[in-house]
Amino acid sequence: MFSLNYKTDDTITVGGEQFSLDLSFGTVLRFFELMEDSGLEDWQKIPIAAGLLLTNDEDASKVDDWELIKAYEFVQAISDKFFRDGDKEERVDRLGNVLPSSKSTPEQNYCFKHDAEYIYASFMQAYRIDLIEERKTLHWVKFKALLNGLPDGTKFREVLGIRTRELPTGKGTEKERKNLKELKKHYALPGKEVEEYE
Repeated sequence: MFSLNYKTDDTITVGGEQFSLDLSFGTVLRFFELMEDSGLEDWQKIPIAAGLLLTNDEDASKVDDWELIKAYEFVQAISDKFFRDGDKEERVDRLGNVLPSSKSTPEQNYCFKHDAEYIYASFMQAYRIDLIEERKTLHWVKFKALLNGLPDGTKFREVLGIRTRELPTGKGTEKERKNLKELKKHYALPGKEVEEYE
């Protein structure tokens, strides 16, 4: 959770032992991509994911000796503490994208992996932050806050606007409707069909 009152606490205590974590946004995104890797089984991913987030080499070497259930509990504890917003009951998928809550079911409009170019360009435009240069230093919490605060006029906001804009209806909107459908198709997320309207 983001707070202006306190420094980010990049530690977690599991089984009475405290661990320091690397929560730079680049590492966190690598963690999400690893968890989505269909070429690996879960039992293969979990120990790698646990080691990826640890800053201390000594701690990382301990992961190799852990039973799978302990590594799973460790990764789950990190996800619960750092990748979910408790106040909003926010849940995220393995790529860090917000999942719909049980109270409301808004459709997810972006993907960190697919929209990386738009996010990068928007951070440069709005903040003069080179995300490639800052991938090891910009904290995940700060990255998410800046992403959520990107202003209108940035490429990322433009793409989200296209994906979420309703197709116009009524007489005389045929050309606008056709143009927007083409844009929606161009910017559609993989695996999401652009809904066809009659």
